[in-house]
Amino acid sequence: MKTTLLLVVGIGVVVALLSHYLHSPEVMADIGWEQTVVPGKLSTAHAFLDDNCEACHTPVQGIVRDNCVVCHADDTHILQRQPTAFHADINECAVCHTEHQGRESKISTMDHSALATIGLDTLGQFKDPNHEGVIAKAFLEDLLDSGRRPGPLFVHPDVLAQEALLNCSTCHANDDRHLTLFGQDCVQCHRTDQWSLPEFLHPSNQSRDCNQCHEAPPSHYMQHFKMISAKVAGEPHAPVEQCFACHQSTSWNDIKRAGWYKHH
Repeated sequence: MKTTLLLVVGIGVVVALLSHYLHSPEVMADIGWEQTVVPGKLSTAHAFLDDNCEACHTPVQGIVRDNCVVCHADDTHILQRQPTAFHADINECAVCHTEHQGRESKISTMDHSALATIGLDTLGQFKDPNHEGVIAKAFLEDLLDSGRRPGPLFVHPDVLAQEALLNCSTCHANDDRHLTLFGQDCVQCHRTDQWSLPEFLHPSNQSRDCNQCHEAPPSHYMQHFKMISAKVAGEPHAPVEQCFACHQSTSWNDIKRAGWYKHH
């Protein structure tokens, strides 16, 4: 009991002395108020703002979009690319971009659920007939396929209900390797955190229906195909559509009777 009392008193004395020291005008003048509250180092990209908290933080409100736009409004490489063009109409930045994680940190985290929430909240603002922003509204309606009500059998089990409301093709049309053969509803097969499908089982190597999913590259419709590719595979008369005649299902470059072959 006596030891505990002495420990409490000792801690109290240390706190009192430290508080007095830190609040003395001389010390505060040397340290600066920013150094007493910084939660961690900024990333390398924002390191020049180490001593300028007000550049990002607004008193009472915290981090607001306007502070980010001051520097990033002219980032045309972001606003003009299909996968990132939605930034033009998003009202929140800090949900996906987190700072004070250290110099080497990556400050961009794609959170599809957060994107859907932001989109739904922003879209709700347009219920006001006096609110101007027709272009932004149209874009958000495209971003959110809000009329879609997917059943659990048609959505990947690891995709959240909120994420399933996003219109995948708005951002990922250029990434579609299936050339729309499987439609534009990516979440029927894909998760939102990765493109690869570990659970996917390719049809048998004996399948004859390759062109239902695969389209031959342009080189197969040129003289190069007959002169080199088909001869290497030992199928000089194989039609382009019969992928199975030359290719293994393990990889496009795994050629029957020739092994691993890459001629480009």
